[in-house]
Amino acid sequence: MAAAFLGALLTGCGGGSSSSETSSQGAIGDGGSKTVDGSKALLSWTAPSTRVNGDGISMGELDSYVIRYGQDADNLTERVVIGDAAEDATMSYTVGGLGQGTWYFSIQVQDTSGLMSAPSAVVSKTIQS
Repeated sequence: MAAAFLGALLTGCGGGSSSSETSSQGAIGDGGSKTVDGSKALLSWTAPSTRVNGDGISMGELDSYVIRYGQDADNLTERVVIGDAAEDATMSYTVGGLGQGTWYFSIQVQDTSGLMSAPSAVVSKTIQS
């Protein structure tokens, strides 16, 4: 089994009248999007279909997704773990309670052997008062 595998891609897109947002694409995953509304961020992504080495990975081999977020892109201090990654090829999660300022998000996927992907590229959302 490869030591690392391909994770989900998290990208930014527009949304929310009280905010502005920037986007960036990660180097891992099959595709995804992030939309936002006020002090919430709806994150969505598509499960990976290949590992870093190009080998395929089945849905049954995926265990969980880990969303990391915070207000410092280099130090994402908050963490949400979403289990049962094998149940659905498209996943989403709403992060609520985001205060004023810029918030940064990244996602990783863990397989059933405990191997964790590299983090996706960081995307951001700015919430204004």
